[in-house]
Amino acid sequence: MGKKDARVDEYIAKSAEFARPILRHLRAVVHRACPAVEETIKWKFPHFVYKGMLCSMAAFKQHCAFGFWHKAIRKTVDAGKQREAMGQLGRITALADLPTDAALARHIKQAMKLNDAGIKSPAAKHREKKEAAVPDYVMRALKKNKQALAAFQDFSPSHRREYIEWLTEAKQEATRERRLATMLKWLAEGKTRNWKYER
Repeated sequence: MGKKDARVDEYIAKSAEFARPILRHLRAVVHRACPAVEETIKWKFPHFVYKGMLCSMAAFKQHCAFGFWHKAIRKTVDAGKQREAMGQLGRITALADLPTDAALARHIKQAMKLNDAGIKSPAAKHREKKEAAVPDYVMRALKKNKQALAAFQDFSPSHRREYIEWLTEAKQEATRERRLATMLKWLAEGKTRNWKYER
């Protein structure tokens, strides 16, 4: 027998008014198609679990989203809609935006079969980014500030790249000079490029 989670009720209750009937409907369709499904909250939105991840739904300010965990199912759903929003059903703003209950149930049952068979969705491939080339003018400035140079060299390649991209995307020389001065100051203080947003 399936299992509902009170946190999903809370999530729906706190969602925008337009979203509540959509989320309630999606939840009901999932439970009808997969009576053994269990609910949980992961990454701050509702997920449905049946022998592993099955599908999920989410509400945003102006739309809802619904998606399947398995890539095999993602391919069977309209690819055009997948580019509109998270999930495979595109931007859902009203019940009329949803496919028929029968179509949704077919996808849910397909996902169940994949989980029954123990088929895992392949992990996303991460492409290795190359180390950012440090322009000569940046290296010269860094060599004049030992603290900044030491911090820059200690940072991960991604943190170094953030600084280099920030400098090189400046269109005007004056902007680049200002950014370079800020970079040297922040580096001397051991700060990453996006230190303001880090916790």
